[in-house]
Amino acid sequence: MEEQPNERAILLGQYILEQRTTVRAAAKQFGISKSTVHKDVSERLPHIRPQLAQEVREVLLQNKQERHIRGGLATKEKYARLAAGRE
Repeated sequence: MEEQPNERAILLGQYILEQRTTVRAAAKQFGISKSTVHKDVSERLPHIRPQLAQEVREVLLQNKQERHIRGGLATKEKYARLAAGRE
């Protein structure tokens, strides 16, 4: 991704908002690191587009509140696969 950092921050913010996705998923989609995504949406975006930054912050806060649920489901699926393989 060869865009300027400010353009990238806007694109990332729009993607996260439209897809309601996580930092990790956005990083994978754009082929950049999670820390770059986080820096762009938490430090650069508020200076460029404050309204978009606030909306993205709300999505990321919701993701943070739900992550323990996703982690529990992933663990449950992992052990279900392991149990199915042994039977």
